[in-house]
Amino acid sequence: ASASLAVPGSWGEEGVQYGQLGSDVTLSCAGAPAGSPVQWRRAGAAALPEGSAIQQGALVLPSASLASMGTYSCHGEDGGLLHAVSLRLGHLPGVPFVSCRASDYENFSCSWTSSVETFLPTRYITTYRKKSLTGEEKRRNKNGHVGLCLQDPSRPGTCTVHRSEFWSSYRMNITEVNPLGFTYRLLDVTMQAIIKPDPPEGLVVEPIPLAPRRLHVSWKYPSSWPKEPHFQLRFRLQYRPVIHRSWSVVETVNLSEVITDAFAGLEHVVQVSAKDFLDAGNWSEWSAEARATPVRDLATTASEETTTEARLESLAEEPSQAPNPEPINRSDPLEKMAVLVSLGIFAFFVLAAVLIITILIWLRMRKHGKDKTKPNFLVAATHLKALPSESWC
Repeated sequence: ASASLAVPGSWGEEGVQYGQLGSDVTLSCAGAPAGSPVQWRRAGAAALPEGSAIQQGALVLPSASLASMGTYSCHGEDGGLLHAVSLRLGHLPGVPFVSCRASDYENFSCSWTSSVETFLPTRYITTYRKKSLTGEEKRRNKNGHVGLCLQDPSRPGTCTVHRSEFWSSYRMNITEVNPLGFTYRLLDVTMQAIIKPDPPEGLVVEPIPLAPRRLHVSWKYPSSWPKEPHFQLRFRLQYRPVIHRSWSVVETVNLSEVITDAFAGLEHVVQVSAKDFLDAGNWSEWSAEARATPVRDLATTASEETTTEARLESLAEEPSQAPNPEPINRSDPLEKMAVLVSLGIFAFFVLAAVLIITILIWLRMRKHGKDKTKPNFLVAATHLKALPSESWC
């Protein structure tokens, strides 16, 4: 909604007139005798804006634009100054954008921004009305309890309702006003829906001695959250190694947590946020980052130190003539496996060759033995056949 507010003097110094951009603007010559001719001049300009006209002593500026702004003066026939006015042009207010948030269960704040650039001075009237009234409240005020949402000059665009009730609903009225009129936004809010704690404070992350994959994380309630047992917070913890992009997230109701799956020797970044214990409202923003590095595994560290020493000794005993030599890691298990496989294959071929040669030699010797036995047998048989028969008598 909008309305005209004819209060030019209350928006600035005297002698200022406000007009709406794109509309006809009429400047009156106060102090001029009725019916007497007057002259209009514009300070700093050789001529009046194009299309302007003098009607019954008043200056009419059709479809005024930003270029029409300036200081105008009217003069009598003798050139004497009768009246001067400074013209400022702009737009009616737009309906403001409004959002509300409660950082605790006792107070809530609303903030707003203008939806239109008006080019004019602007004020805001901020009020609230409790929607659910008790019998006593209705008797005290038939129109309901209307109060001011207090504005803080150090925080422009924000107002606060103090001592609000967590289980109540409120209707907010944020009205934007300028010299041409006003508009307003009505917004119904409930504390349960707009509760959003401030981020937890005092985040500390520490490595745990003799635990290569663990980090101890602790934090405190935000100072804006009242420390009473009726409204507790729960927490969400996110963490990752600095060199990784994806986060791991865990939830807890405690004020400390032990990360059990950190990467030994890698720096980790940790953040924490808070939410109402009964899941009302929204999670807070993430806290400031804290960082820590888990201790390194002693066995892994010892192995790496031994490997490094072996590399240094190898370089010292057998210096390479090539620039930037690449040290050989003699303890690499893959390299050992490759050497063993190569030796095994070589031994297999050697044994196979020896076996084949042995078989060939054995076959050759056997054939040679058969050839030598056959002639001796024939000689013996011939000799027995040639003996005289008398010898048998």
